[in-house]
Amino acid sequence: IMSKAALIPLLFHLLLSYDRNHVRAFTSPSVISNKNHIRRRIKSSGTQLYLGDFFNFNKGDKDSEEKSQASPAATSDSSIKDDDIYTEDDPVEKMFNFFFGAKEEAPMGMARFGKDRFPEQYPAVKDEWADPVDSDDKEMQIIRPFLKNTNVESRGLQLTYDANRDGWDNISFHNAVDKKGGAVVLLETRMGVVCGGYNPKGWVGYGEARGSIAAFLFEVGGKFAKNGPGTKLQKVGGPGLAQMDYPENGPSFGADSLVIPLNENNPKMARSKLGSYYERFEDGTNSLFGKDAAVQLKSFKVYHGVYAEGEYIPFTDAEPFALS
Repeated sequence: IMSKAALIPLLFHLLLSYDRNHVRAFTSPSVISNKNHIRRRIKSSGTQLYLGDFFNFNKGDKDSEEKSQASPAATSDSSIKDDDIYTEDDPVEKMFNFFFGAKEEAPMGMARFGKDRFPEQYPAVKDEWADPVDSDDKEMQIIRPFLKNTNVESRGLQLTYDANRDGWDNISFHNAVDKKGGAVVLLETRMGVVCGGYNPKGWVGYGEARGSIAAFLFEVGGKFAKNGPGTKLQKVGGPGLAQMDYPENGPSFGADSLVIPLNENNPKMARSKLGSYYERFEDGTNSLFGKDAAVQLKSFKVYHGVYAEGEYIPFTDAEPFALS
């Protein structure tokens, strides 16, 4: 018995010697155990499939013929989606669907991969904003809109680190934030700039370069804010090095995009150089602080999601192959 994989070379051999009047690539699909709606469509048309049907030979002739001979039974099944069986310009998909059936919404009971279920597998959205959450205080209300399509979009937030309260040093920082999942950094400079970043993978203090395409930086308000609460700057160059998680330092978005070293001699200093790891502002400005590459901070806070006791918290340990 010839396997399905072995049929592919035969199909292309038949293609080379194709004669639409004599060569028939497939027998009637009614003998094939496939999806009921596929059988209904093929039976209702009263036609048989030829190799050329998969590769759009004589497409114009067939289109006009189908329009003139279309029956109510063939067009009344509104439950069949346009791309369920044959896509006009994709012969590979046509052949795959013919042998294995049309795409299912939940194959083997498993939901498909997508933005709704796994939003942080995609770059941050820049023109949509999250709705308020009842538990948000005044500062959380500033952060919340930027969290659209993140794992904490609708989850309550808690203040886990406040440098003015807990200390401007790396030990206090990591004691407060490590192994608590994704987090938001919120800063205010002495010049009044309010900005920060979202770290989807959080910190664990193992010296890793933790990657995430969903990481982003943001500025609250500012001259580039149009119809939203501010500006979001996406991760660029792939997910790698979204956060440099070094136990001797504070947060570092990329190697230089937003870095708060928490050095003993200058603990309130923050620096920013955009372009290599996170995008620049639309006019080419390459610092999150505007014209200043380094600033002094007035406040530095970190917020994490609120999880119930025993609830799974993602990204609370080392990432495989991420150790530097």
